[in-house]
Amino acid sequence: MMRSINPYDLTEIARYEPITKVALETCIANSHRAFLALRDTSFEFRAERMRRAADLLEDGAARWGRLMTLEMGKPVAQAEAEARKCAWVCRWYADEAERLLADEVIGTDASRSLVAYRPLGPVLAVMPWNFPFWQVFRFAAPALMAGNTGLLKHASNVTGCSLAIAGIFAEAGFDPDAFQALVLEGSRVERVLADPRVRAATLTGSDAAGRAVGSLAGRHLKPSLLELGGSDPFVVLDDADVDEAARIAVTARMQNNGQSCIAAKRFIVDRSVLGAFTERFVAGVRALRVGDPLDRAVDVGPLARLDLAEEIEDQVRRSVDGGAQVLCGGTRDGCFYAPTVLGAVDERSVAFREEIFGPVASVVEARDEEDALRLANATPFGLGGSVFTRDRDRGERFARRMDVGCAFVNGMVKSDPRLPFGGVKDSGYGRELAAPGIRAFVNVQSLWIA
Repeated sequence: MMRSINPYDLTEIARYEPITKVALETCIANSHRAFLALRDTSFEFRAERMRRAADLLEDGAARWGRLMTLEMGKPVAQAEAEARKCAWVCRWYADEAERLLADEVIGTDASRSLVAYRPLGPVLAVMPWNFPFWQVFRFAAPALMAGNTGLLKHASNVTGCSLAIAGIFAEAGFDPDAFQALVLEGSRVERVLADPRVRAATLTGSDAAGRAVGSLAGRHLKPSLLELGGSDPFVVLDDADVDEAARIAVTARMQNNGQSCIAAKRFIVDRSVLGAFTERFVAGVRALRVGDPLDRAVDVGPLARLDLAEEIEDQVRRSVDGGAQVLCGGTRDGCFYAPTVLGAVDERSVAFREEIFGPVASVVEARDEEDALRLANATPFGLGGSVFTRDRDRGERFARRMDVGCAFVNGMVKSDPRLPFGGVKDSGYGRELAAPGIRAFVNVQSLWIA
């Protein structure tokens, strides 16, 4: 039995029976049948339905936002914005898919030769709870527009969101079997991936989950895309606008209750501006309003599950035992963890070495620009990173040397349908969004005509 629990008051929202073995077989068979039909439809046919999905997301933003907030605790205004962002990615791929997958004519010794992009088939998507709509739509929009079908295994605590997403695509006019939500335990993922009709897998989640699904995909010779954890550096150089950097830093760390793979986590600050930045940053964090996430005045709600809050409590305790100082916050009440800033964090600290997936920021002193770069790259993760400086050229040079998939100058890391999204090292492989996102699960077919 899977349960959806409201993390604000720990009340049960709903219970869901996992899918039976027979029903799972039917879902896979129907997904393959729907693929055989969808792959030969026109881009115009798919785009019309994808735009309807965008309309449903925008028109129902309040409904979808409330559902997200109840199931995983994010502030409701942020949840509604998430629904609207999903509409954006749907419209972007509806407009751009045909161009991105157009045949490419290549000059060879043939009378005609070209590269064509053809869909692969049903794709298994294993998705997390922290952005329960966005993580799904940034995969689903390009996958369906390419002519693939989707089988969603969502996190169990957001099963309601999972079923709602499948309903949106069906209401938009896609075959109901083209995108299905599977109420499925993690232990049964291999059963789905092993089926020869399922042609690929994508996962967003922890590096441990990525290693598991990536190895399964390799064992069954299926392509996979992994977007995993991050310990993103937020670098403040000596010539930065400290007031602006500190203002952005608060949102960069605390948005979505701090539960974001691309949230800034390690604030690496040149020693010449360390005091000024820390003072402003701590003041901004202290000003955040914590409480019921359905209250629009609230900035930070509860963590998504009690065990997650307990894990963060343990990580902060071990960081303090190792020499870190609590500058604000540092307390837990049920699923709530107070917005926290840790100072005196160095490379030996738990807060530096581990990803803390919640509202905890670590401030790290850098001697100079080269030391800041060294510290930024001194992590097994490589998802995103940002650097702040009044000199844009200097910022770009620095950003190019960061071992990350997404580097931002004078701005917080964010995803955008127009730009590829993904990481390196333990943050995974492959790219979502933009052209790479729609080409991730296609057959790149060479055609040679004498």
